[in-house]
Amino acid sequence: MKILVVGYGSIGKRHVTNLLKNTRSEIIICTKRKDVKFSNRNIKVINSLNKALKEKPTVGFITNETAYHIPTAIKLAKAGLDLFIEKPLSNSTKGIKTLQKIVKEKKLIVQMGFHMRFHKCIMKIHELLEKKKVGRVISGQVENGSYLPDWHPYEDYRKGYAAKNSLGGGIVLTQIHEIDYLYWFFGNPKTIYSVTGKFSDLETPVDDYSSSIMKFKKNITTEMHLDFFLGYEYKRCKIKGTKGIIFWNSVYNEVKFFDAKKKSWKMILKLDKFERNDMYVDEIKYFMNCVKKRKKPMNSLDEGVDTMKIALNIIKSGKRKKIIDVK
Repeated sequence: MKILVVGYGSIGKRHVTNLLKNTRSEIIICTKRKDVKFSNRNIKVINSLNKALKEKPTVGFITNETAYHIPTAIKLAKAGLDLFIEKPLSNSTKGIKTLQKIVKEKKLIVQMGFHMRFHKCIMKIHELLEKKKVGRVISGQVENGSYLPDWHPYEDYRKGYAAKNSLGGGIVLTQIHEIDYLYWFFGNPKTIYSVTGKFSDLETPVDDYSSSIMKFKKNITTEMHLDFFLGYEYKRCKIKGTKGIIFWNSVYNEVKFFDAKKKSWKMILKLDKFERNDMYVDEIKYFMNCVKKRKKPMNSLDEGVDTMKIALNIIKSGKRKKIIDVK
């Protein structure tokens, strides 16, 4: 199998490394960077997408900047490639219907790169919700805080894609994972209200803070906090229901359940050893298995479209300072 990887930033590098270790594939890297060189015979580096497609790859990994995802995906889909598209799908809805039409006509397998769906704690929370462990869900609270300059210490954070609106940066689109797993848990929200904007002293023009309230079907309400300036990486998720509370945070990587009847906490899952890269390896293995079996992934193109639209509505709500009714 020949795999084309378009873009060779930090996430492109991670995927190439994981593909080499976990598949027996030839890899073609399409990048204009002149410093990318390999001695490995199974890797080719080509600076033109048209030239790269002449190598006849069958699978494409789209890991370039967010603003270029859709045009790249359309070109690869027209060539008949199954696609793995890094999150988020795009920073606008332009070209999405065209991509969906091509994917449907050619019966392509498309998976979005939402690696948090492969975090064992998030997977366990999803399982507990499916089993109605907390009874009827009433509310949820999620948080993702980090410090943008720490993301890539080897480069000036002001020059990265996350710090540029034109490339699809900003807190909401860049940290879309919480939106995605809330969507995985509860589906599409019905209404969204958000305070989103630039609040910190970071030297970037993009939104660096977002606090959103979303109301889902069955009267479920969630609060979501995202920021670029916390100072360290911290994630948490708390789901409250009529029978108890599910809680997880990224410091201890354990899922706990509070039994409302017994008035006590119980450990459901504790990750004694957490390797961040495992999520990325697992999502690649899952995708390659879907390609092999011609099976639609759980985090499909259509779900990527839904999640992206939620993110864009959060941004819209923040700009307009109004509640957005989601259609």
